[in-house]
Formats: sequence, structure tokens, C-alpha cells
Amino acid sequence: MTGSATVRVLRDRTAGLFLAAVVVSGFGTSAMWLAAGVWVKSLTGSDSLAALAVFAMWLPVLVGPALGTVADRLPGKKLLVGSNLVMAGLLASLTAVDSADRVWLLFAVLVMYGASFVLMDAAESALVAGAVDARLLGDFNGLRMMAGEGMKLLAPLAGAGLYARFGGGAVALLDAASFVLAAGVCALLPAPERAAARTGRRGELTAGVRQVWGSPVLRPLVLAGSVTMLCAGLNGAALYAVVDDSLGHSPTYAGVLYAVQGAGSVAVGLLAGPLLRRLPERVFTAAGIALFAVAVGARALPYDAVALAASAAVGVGLPCVLIAAMTAVQRETPPSVLGRTAATANTLLMVPNAVALALGAGLIALVDIRVLLPLVGAAALATAALLVKGRRGRLTDSPTGPAHSPAEA
Repeated sequence: MTGSATVRVLRDRTAGLFLAAVVVSGFGTSAMWLAAGVWVKSLTGSDSLAALAVFAMWLPVLVGPALGTVADRLPGKKLLVGSNLVMAGLLASLTAVDSADRVWLLFAVLVMYGASFVLMDAAESALVAGAVDARLLGDFNGLRMMAGEGMKLLAPLAGAGLYARFGGGAVALLDAASFVLAAGVCALLPAPERAAARTGRRGELTAGVRQVWGSPVLRPLVLAGSVTMLCAGLNGAALYAVVDDSLGHSPTYAGVLYAVQGAGSVAVGLLAGPLLRRLPERVFTAAGIALFAVAVGARALPYDAVALAASAAVGVGLPCVLIAAMTAVQRETPPSVLGRTAATANTLLMVPNAVALALGAGLIALVDIRVLLPLVGAAALATAALLVKGRRGRLTDSPTGPAHSPAEA
């Protein structure tokens, strides 16, 4: 069944093209994600500015609902092609960044980078929801996660090697080329007509929020996901303390743990679709959160085998939250506000992670990880229990199309 559903998704022209675009652009993005911080550090010598390079990519998520409104107003195919080409041009301009006084250009492009991905994710959600069989959306989102995580396993090594040999400009050109290829793939997508949004001017920015909050399916999934991603940020901030203080390894060992986590995410990408057809979404999500929670708590133990197993479990459990939430958004949301709703859900899921990464950096200096990590795991486990406790409102109650939404009224 898993194989046949995967084949059906891959045979769907729209789904196949999207997955190809994810693979192509994901390679360049993963390489650039690593190189950006190293590039800033080498130019300025500042660890703080290097950390801000990654934050610059996250920053546009804060205005996700506004960017989602733009995605709802523009034709999805043209938005995808145009965004990819604009980013290719901006990245090519980074070849001019060769000194500390030009690092501002790198930061400006990184902010635009983040904004482009919010826009493109919103446009993609609308196009996919209208083209892919509703029963296969879970399979598609699982395969999309698998493709993205697979590139994270391969591209950083290529990016690091390219940076070491030719510098940051070469990595930027590699990423620019990946955007050009992705634009070419997106140009092959069909361009379905979409109903115009029927919200008033005052309701433009809040339509996505009202859709999420007013849905008995979306609200609990997104709220549970927000808490889980907050815990994930705290867990991520503690990683180097685990590697150094608990396991006694050099910081490079974190790369091994990241690779194992990525392998877990690739594996769950194949299983997500079949599991979502067999389990209520809340149960599927809660199981992923519970696995993540146990893994985070186990990271407090000073054993390599436990650390590796915990990383694999985090890689399996955490994507379940994101896959289920995005599948729910695509199934339950009317096309006219899908861009805003997808962007709003993404903001609610990702902002807690970014905030917790910053807060966690301070917490680990004050709280022993042997105390902090079990507490974080307990909070996530409580979230899973609360999610299962209220199982009313399933996607399986409406498997073939979106339910009526307050955003339409």
C-alpha cells in the first residue's frame, strides 16, 4: 500500500514537479544555510553576527500572514517562477561581498531569502491542495519532507567543500543556479484558476488566523505543534552542551547527531502517508510528539548509544507534527484563503522554535542539561497527552474536501 500510494503521488504531474523543485532548490538552500554563518564569521570575526545570519532567514516568518495575503492575491505558478528567478539574481549579487563593510548586502539577501520561502510555501500549498488527491496529501507532504531532509544530509558537505576551496561567492552561485533550475521546473506546472478571496479589506491579514482558530481540526494541531516546536528549540539550543559536557566529544560530533536525525526524518517521510490514512490525525501527531519527548529526556543520559538513538527518534517524531499540520491545512482550508492560512500556520509553528533557540542559549548557562532536558521532555509529553484527550474533529470526517470555514463567511 505504501509503495502504490507513493507511485500514485509520483505519477501525478503536479506533485512530481513540486518534489523535483524541492530537490533542486533544497540542495542549494542547504548548502547556503551552512555557508552563510561561516561567511559572516570569516568576514567580521564576530560569533554574534554569524548567529544573526541564520536568524535573518527566520525573520520573515514573523510576518507570514501578510506574505500569505500576497500569495492569495497572485497566480501561484507565476509567483513561484518569479520568486525563484528573483532569488537567483539576488544570490548572484553576493559575489560582490568580499569584505566586512559589504556584509550588509549578505544580510539583506538572507532576509529576502526567508521572505521568498514563506511566499513560495504558501503558493505551493494552494496549488498542491487543488491538484493532488486529498487522500494522498499526507503521502505528498511526507515525500516533500523526505526530499528536503535528504538534501540536508548531502548538501552541507558539498557547500562546506565549495566554500573552503572557492569562498562564499561560489556557494551563492551554486544556490542561484538551483533557483534557476527550480524556476524552470515550476514553469512546467499547470496554472489552475483560483477563486478570488472574499474577505473585506480589514479582514485580509486576519483571515488565516480566523481559519486556524475557528477550525476544530486545525486549532489543536497547530497549538500542539507550536508547543512542540518551542520544546524543539530548547532541545536544539542544548545540543552542543550535550556533545561537550555530557558526551565529552568535540563540537564536530554534533554533525553526526544531525545526520542521524536527518536519516530518521527521511524514513518517516515514506511512512507518514499510510499512517495518516490509518490513524486519526491527533493520534498520529501525539505519537510523534511523545516519541520526540522521550528522546529529548533521554539526551540527558551520558551515553553515545543513547544519544544516537535519541537523535534518530527526534528525526522520526518531530516531522510528524509538521506533516500532519500542513496536511490538515491543505484539506480543511478553502482555496481563497489557503495561502494566508498556510503562512499563518507556518508562523505559529516556526516562530516558537526560533524564540526558544535564543532563550535556550541563555538557559543552558543557568540550568544543568540533566535537569533542563527532562523538563522539556515532560512538557512535550504533556502536550501529547492533552492532544489525544480531545480527539473530536478529525480530517477523516471530511476526506475529500475542505470543511466550511469561518474565513469564508
